[in-house]
Amino acid sequence: MRYADDLLLDDADALGAADPGNLLRATADAGAQVRRALAATDPEVLHAVAADGRPRSVIVAGSGVAGIAGDILAAVCGTGCPVAVTTLRGSTLPGWVGPLDLVIAVSASGTTPETLTVVGEAQKRGSRLVGIGPTGSPLHDLVASAAGSVHVAADPGSLLPRAALWLVTVPMLIVADALRLASVPRSLLDEVADLLDQRSVECGPASPLADNAAKLLGVSLATSLPVVWGSSPLGAVAAYRLATQLGANAKIPALHGSITEATHHQVAVVDGVFATGPDDDDIFRDPIEDGAAPPRLRLVLLRDPGEHPVDAQHADEVRVIAERRDLAVDVVHAVEGHAVLRLASVIGLLDWASVYAAVAVGVDPSAVRADIAELTDGVGRGGE
Repeated sequence: MRYADDLLLDDADALGAADPGNLLRATADAGAQVRRALAATDPEVLHAVAADGRPRSVIVAGSGVAGIAGDILAAVCGTGCPVAVTTLRGSTLPGWVGPLDLVIAVSASGTTPETLTVVGEAQKRGSRLVGIGPTGSPLHDLVASAAGSVHVAADPGSLLPRAALWLVTVPMLIVADALRLASVPRSLLDEVADLLDQRSVECGPASPLADNAAKLLGVSLATSLPVVWGSSPLGAVAAYRLATQLGANAKIPALHGSITEATHHQVAVVDGVFATGPDDDDIFRDPIEDGAAPPRLRLVLLRDPGEHPVDAQHADEVRVIAERRDLAVDVVHAVEGHAVLRLASVIGLLDWASVYAAVAVGVDPSAVRADIAELTDGVGRGGE
């Protein structure tokens, strides 16, 4: 078990050397991604999408970061949305989907086989279709071949797909606004871009560890077994995002979920074997000379001003229960305001923390292990 080198996070040269793939720079690109997506979305395309009126349902087809973007859309539309919004991560389009439904196919690479398969099936059924991905990609070509379908350009360029979350999310939010499924005006997305820029200043490499919430959280998570629970549907999406980023960037497994579900089953982990460790009473352990202690659970609660009062009570109770067992608890609060702003305020911090967690334990956050690459090639996946 490696120990977390927190001093490295305040050493600019060492930090740069530990991140040869420039994932920190890519994380700082979040606000710029929002602006690029706004600039790339043709108003005429939106008119074409809205011309046929509101669909019976919306199915977002996408895997990896595209699937998270679909979850964001569903959470932002919320339970008050007049139509169902669901995310489809597989290759099989539900049997009930037909001409009255809108399929939004999202792929940061434009080559994801599962997504392309769904597009082909949606075309056969006469479903309305919107594609979001790079221009000139197989997704673009397939969508363009269907009469009445539209394509919205979203090209990550050199960015890893997982680092292009906002580039593929914003076009969907704009489409949702055009269809009046949610109110997401461009002025709001300008605010989101500014907020993400602010997060990059607060959480970026130049901000010292003592004042940097993302660095502090990253160091804490680096040698822990994270348990991440969101106190609302938005929080649950952010919890899933952190779990996926910790896995991909830091190669750290994490349990995630909503506080509603956690209180019914996941909460039992606070009394499990990973809730205590042999070093609990060893105040003299030196992580360098003696080696790092086995990891313990660490609870991360994502609190949302829009959380239901019952869920707020559960979150408070879970924190007390964890602290009674001497488990470390981190609480990340979303800002007040629109759902997109609230979500961006949390994800903007968590994405930085996942990269710092990797760097702190000597893991290249942008690296893809050879065995994972072989798996990707073996199943024929072109990207997310």
